[in-house]
Amino acid sequence: MENFSYIIGDDKTHLGAIVDPGFDIEKILDKVSQMKLKIQYLIDTHEHSDHISGNMDLSEKTGAKIVAYKDAKIKKDLQVEDGEIIRVGETIIKVLHTPGHSPGSICLLVENKLLTGDTLFVGECGRIDLPGGNAEDLYHSFFDKILKIRDNVEVYPGHDYGPKPFSSIGFEKKHNYVLKPRTKEEFVRFIGKP
Repeated sequence: MENFSYIIGDDKTHLGAIVDPGFDIEKILDKVSQMKLKIQYLIDTHEHSDHISGNMDLSEKTGAKIVAYKDAKIKKDLQVEDGEIIRVGETIIKVLHTPGHSPGSICLLVENKLLTGDTLFVGECGRIDLPGGNAEDLYHSFFDKILKIRDNVEVYPGHDYGPKPFSSIGFEKKHNYVLKPRTKEEFVRFIGKP
């Protein structure tokens, strides 16, 4: 399914987090070992199985706590809310609640990088035709939150569906047809009814 999992590591403390541990658990653990990290958290950007299937296995092997948005319908050790900060050593991860693809979707702002899960892809966006998908919510996630982030912030999506694996807010503003200026009503008609 061309999923991306991400490893966030703090250089000073060697603490880390894994974002969306869906598949390739052994490959993830090998990379964590190479980076000499102690994993504190497994952070899920949303509750779909292709992003959380490695949670239990990785939690058992690393002792990491599973973190997800408070309304995400998955087993979690810690629940987060919009605007909350997750600290991994000295690295700060800001949680942005970005529903639309699913009610519990979040993006993670880490320094100059935005991990977008299935909310925003390079040149595309997440589906809304799955249970809990909602076009109005997605509109607000894009136009009230994501597009207000600085243009130079890099975008790292949950899947490799675009012409390149990552992008930037500025690039997406210019090239992603989903993000063209529209009213909420126009966006809902364009993207489809929830």
